[in-house]
Amino acid sequence: VDKNGRCNVQHGNLGSETSRYLSDLFTTLVDLKWRWNLFIFILTYTVAWLFMASMWWVIAYTRGDLNKAHVGNYTPCVANVYNFPSAFLFFIETEATIGYGYRYITDKCPEGIILFLFQSILGSIVDAFLIGCMFIKMSQPKKRAETLMFSEHAVISMRDGKLTLMFRVGNLR
Repeated sequence: VDKNGRCNVQHGNLGSETSRYLSDLFTTLVDLKWRWNLFIFILTYTVAWLFMASMWWVIAYTRGDLNKAHVGNYTPCVANVYNFPSAFLFFIETEATIGYGYRYITDKCPEGIILFLFQSILGSIVDAFLIGCMFIKMSQPKKRAETLMFSEHAVISMRDGKLTLMFRVGNLR
């Protein structure tokens, strides 16, 4: 430490400051202010929901399920998905495990089954990451530093044949 209080350690080969923060994304998210944490939480879920709903819509579109001209024995990939809002509602019903009533995957759609598996895995990962960040952030003892008191005076004294810096620390808890 320099006389002016700056740290005299130099880090080499670490890249830019941004890359160092992104290399440990979990800790970076935990250390952010609450407003940014909530913003990223909402943004991540919104983007994931819109992405997955659009994937269900793309399957319905490419299979021709959105055409109302189907009659007879035609079996759509997802029953009763006619547009993007209904695809979004189907995704939410699936992701939140609310259950299927009106909309459901049929057995004639292997790509829907694969997307359902991908959605389940991706949803679990996003949930674990974001809810884990929130839980860690809420359980961090940020106020702990305010309950420790240090003595105003320090002493350098000989102890076990070595000069030792001594001061008192008091815990208010």
